[in-house]
Amino acid sequence: MENRFYNDFDTALLQDRQSPDYRTPFQQDRDRIVYTSAFRRLQAKTQVFSVGEYDFYRNRLTHSIEVAQIGRSICNYLRAEDPSLSAEFYVDPDLVEAVCLAHDLGHPPFGHAGERALHEVMAQYGGFEGNAQTLRLLTQTIFSRGGRRSGLRPTRALLDGVLKYKSLLRELPSPENHFLYDDQETFRAFVFDGRDIPDSYPPGPALNGVRSLECCIMDWADDTAYSLNDLTDGIRARFLTRARMETWAAAQDLDDIGEDAVKLVLSVIDSGDVELVISREIGACIRACRLEPCDGFMSDRTARYRYRLAVDESTRRRTTWFGRMSVDLVFRTAQLQQLEFKGRRLLRAIFDAYRDAYLDGENTRRIALLPPLWEQAVLQEPHPGRRARILCDYIAGMTDAFAIRSYKRMFDPDYGSILDLM
Repeated sequence: MENRFYNDFDTALLQDRQSPDYRTPFQQDRDRIVYTSAFRRLQAKTQVFSVGEYDFYRNRLTHSIEVAQIGRSICNYLRAEDPSLSAEFYVDPDLVEAVCLAHDLGHPPFGHAGERALHEVMAQYGGFEGNAQTLRLLTQTIFSRGGRRSGLRPTRALLDGVLKYKSLLRELPSPENHFLYDDQETFRAFVFDGRDIPDSYPPGPALNGVRSLECCIMDWADDTAYSLNDLTDGIRARFLTRARMETWAAAQDLDDIGEDAVKLVLSVIDSGDVELVISREIGACIRACRLEPCDGFMSDRTARYRYRLAVDESTRRRTTWFGRMSVDLVFRTAQLQQLEFKGRRLLRAIFDAYRDAYLDGENTRRIALLPPLWEQAVLQEPHPGRRARILCDYIAGMTDAFAIRSYKRMFDPDYGSILDLM
């Protein structure tokens, strides 16, 4: 049965795929993401706690899987409960799952600390942004064939779904994050099919707020996962204790919703029923969703812009309080801040070494620090900015452990062997 929610505009491909397939275009998007090395490497990238600290803490891969599960559940709930949808007109769960699985592909090692470090070292070469890097992977670099890199050949709806931000770096006065790379303007144009962006959506918050329905579902699923599931890890790791929770709460200007959230977390700490209670909260976040019709930019081309996701305001505020607890009582602890500090220094040192070897004129070709195929790609690129971007791609693709080994191999006199694998 055909799903009339989508049309040829939505399923249009950035590049043609080789042959017809029994799967839908969105199922192909999802399956191709799952079988990439970039997706597998998420299992060794930090979510909250360092990978390997304990077996049961979340990493970027398990986080992405949880976001995908919440995203699919939102689609199923809307299809069953929202009167504007039907058996022949519904938000495709395969598409939303693909968007959710892909949403963190571009994140570098060491979480947001690594993202900030790469943005700093790439300041003169076009910056670094995790969402923009995800777009770069999907469109240009996720596969390596015969020494050449290529993209996923995604559908328009998948690309639009991962694009949380649509402002280019050069369009913003002083961007720290939330931008696309300047050379990604062609992909933004593909998403909009070449249509001019109205003046009513200037670069910055207004333009970044132009999001497809699937992107909004992914974003809410992501907010739900990190505010609640990361809270679970914080409790399990004993960063969140009754004493610390009560001290934190006393210093906050809590409203009624905030007070209820604090009482819930305290009851979970006392009872130990973490997964049971948090799973109920996730269910509440799913049931808080509904669709609202809207009329705006691109709504005449696709149902993805004729509807927006509305979330019950009290549920959104409750989730915000959970997120603040995670940030204040887990992310900002000295233990995690020290690890972030170390990760930032480590990535900066690695980039500086590559820059000395491959970007600073006379040093070029003097010493080989990259694997042969990566070095070949760098040396064949004459433009300094694009050469730096390739170096950044290599670092961003590292897992936490691989980045640590690379650092030690270059800077620790007592570490390494000629038999080490790159």
